[in-house]
Amino acid sequence: MSRIITYSPAYTVVPTYECFNRCSYCNFRSEPGTNSWLSLSEAEKKLLSLKNQGIIEVLILSGEVHPKSQYRQAWFQLIYDLCKLALSLGFLPHTNVGPLSRAEMNKLKQVNVSMGLMLEQITPKLLETVHRNAPSKIPHLRLQQLEWAGELKIAFTTGLLLGIGETVNDWKETLEAIANIHQKWGHIQEVILQPYSPGNQEIWNGEGFDINLLSEVVAIASQILPSDITLQIPPNLVTKPEILLACLENGARDLGGIGPLDEVNPDYPHLHYQALVKVLESGGWQLIKRLPLYSKYDDWLAINLKDIVGKWRMKLSIDG
Repeated sequence: MSRIITYSPAYTVVPTYECFNRCSYCNFRSEPGTNSWLSLSEAEKKLLSLKNQGIIEVLILSGEVHPKSQYRQAWFQLIYDLCKLALSLGFLPHTNVGPLSRAEMNKLKQVNVSMGLMLEQITPKLLETVHRNAPSKIPHLRLQQLEWAGELKIAFTTGLLLGIGETVNDWKETLEAIANIHQKWGHIQEVILQPYSPGNQEIWNGEGFDINLLSEVVAIASQILPSDITLQIPPNLVTKPEILLACLENGARDLGGIGPLDEVNPDYPHLHYQALVKVLESGGWQLIKRLPLYSKYDDWLAINLKDIVGKWRMKLSIDG
């Protein structure tokens, strides 16, 4: 009998690539003031074209506007409106746009079924290297998001970025921090183990994470994290099928959002669906769709969100 691996059929909407952080490994950002922001009409046109194509999740992923910028409110309103638009068209929004205030998180809860923020690594030494020019990567700011998400009953995704100058002990400390916060609130759905993969836009000349070590990280995470947190690995960044399968054997159970483009890693396209299924079947795994909200968190939703999630759950059960 096949074992189950899940993924979310997703499409990424980017309000803006502009970002006040300058992480030296980034292949996503553009300089503030150099690009126009996405308009609601552009977003609506694109999302309408995706209707009836199997997309469930709309991931709102954005460059960050400084908390004290005169444009912060307009940026936040655009994110809120994009989530509302996605909901109105029958999609399930999941927002990951960097650190937010508690009030901003509380407002976005009204139009998101789940939210996320990568911890990356909590060691402060990275503030002297790859995060030297990235004020929102200060570890306590990101840990605060996880705490607030728990307090506000927001189902949450976080994760580690691997291969940016950290050590094995740093992995363990970051995983333990996640475990401790989850044990308090019970709100973390998934932890992503994301190998840093070099691209064309970065200014750092790092070599990237040794992908041969990824299954070891999965094993460590499986030991440290509570069993009700799902471990996620991005299949487009795991270029060797045997390593992908080894990660699954060590406890990874989800492949994240799979869509036309990985906006954070544009140099690494996803395998064609059928090719990915073939790799998984060779290891005795069955790939199935999931929603961006795990069912145990349905009761945390406002009634309007609960209704649309219920319709999706019914559809998936009928589609098999």
